[in-house]
Amino acid sequence: MAATTIPQVTLHSSSGHRKMPVIGLGTAPEATSTVTTKDAVLEAIKQGYRHFDAASAYGVEQSVGEAIAEALKLGLIQSRDELFVTSKLWVTDNHAHTIVPALQKSLRTLQLEYLDLYLIHWPIATKPGKVVYPIEVSEMVEFDLKGVWESMEECQKLGLTKAIGVSNFSISRLEKLLSFATIPPAVNQVEVNLGWQQQQLREFCREKGITVTAFSPLRKGASRGANLVMDNDILKELSDAHGKTVAQICLRWLYEQDLTFVVKSYDKDRMKQNLGIFDWSLTEDDYKKIAEIHQDRLIKGPTKPLLDDLWE
Repeated sequence: MAATTIPQVTLHSSSGHRKMPVIGLGTAPEATSTVTTKDAVLEAIKQGYRHFDAASAYGVEQSVGEAIAEALKLGLIQSRDELFVTSKLWVTDNHAHTIVPALQKSLRTLQLEYLDLYLIHWPIATKPGKVVYPIEVSEMVEFDLKGVWESMEECQKLGLTKAIGVSNFSISRLEKLLSFATIPPAVNQVEVNLGWQQQQLREFCREKGITVTAFSPLRKGASRGANLVMDNDILKELSDAHGKTVAQICLRWLYEQDLTFVVKSYDKDRMKQNLGIFDWSLTEDDYKKIAEIHQDRLIKGPTKPLLDDLWE
């Protein structure tokens, strides 16, 4: 089976103008999946995926690292440089003095010399300690964005990561960050899908040269009620018209918006389907229909209770 070649985008503020594949495989653990993260990453590499999105909080860095080591041993890739690996800094380490050590720990766990992208997972900080989700508001402490960002910049200057960025940042938080950053964030990873299209945030990031990576691009999360995207009648109609799956319609829309995105399926066939989005297009009429989809944020925040000021 010939692996799919995936288009790439250049990250503006990265060292050596690092290129990022537009589609990545998310590795947040799935309670329902019978496939291990290691096996899923190996399968994805065989299919042509080159971008893998991890986080210290997911507890998967070791499995991702083992899969990369195995892929090299099997000759599926010739060098680690062929892959684009992202990880994220958890809120317990969101303190200026703990960031370089946190990244070094992630690198040891991944068995890698460097990351391609290191992200601040959420724009909040808690007392150091174990990963607990949801985050208890009582554990929160003041988030020193300036101090934290200086340490993130240090990570890039030290060569521990090729690029730095943020996740779950609103426009006002990005404005604050850009007011003092000497290395601007290369990426903002946020929820974007057809049920939460985030037009203002996307336009802001485009103007500032920040690449947007969409998580939850298919708006999964049946436990949170009906899926506004996968069960959407408009999208089922478009899927029939194009002879594509609803998921492919969703991912094609993201691709046509110049977004990068992280898909989360460990199923071999769905992994393959998710790559089948590059040789066809949506029509103007499709866009009109897509604009009618009801909009509602799926991921309201990581805390219990929810914060009032996390988003605009």
